[in-house]
Amino acid sequence: MTRDELASASELLESAAEDTDSDEASERLAELAAQLDSLATDERGPDHGRLARIQSALNDLSSGDAEDVTEAIDDADDQINEYRSDLEGV
Repeated sequence: MTRDELASASELLESAAEDTDSDEASERLAELAAQLDSLATDERGPDHGRLARIQSALNDLSSGDAEDVTEAIDDADDQINEYRSDLEGV
């Protein structure tokens, strides 16, 4: 089962990783994209806590080293929120 919102967020972050001017931000965005790609296809879906940690990292990146790709990061964050809206729990 593919979680389409998480797969979309992963693609957005991969694109942002390629487009940012910061090597550090690029590395971090690529790492987060890989995490989301894995979560999109894992047998068991992620919980709110895991996704919240990813979103916190995205927030840090969009207000720091990766300001030049903030729109893509915000779009990825929106996709994660969309997925979380149907997730039970918190």
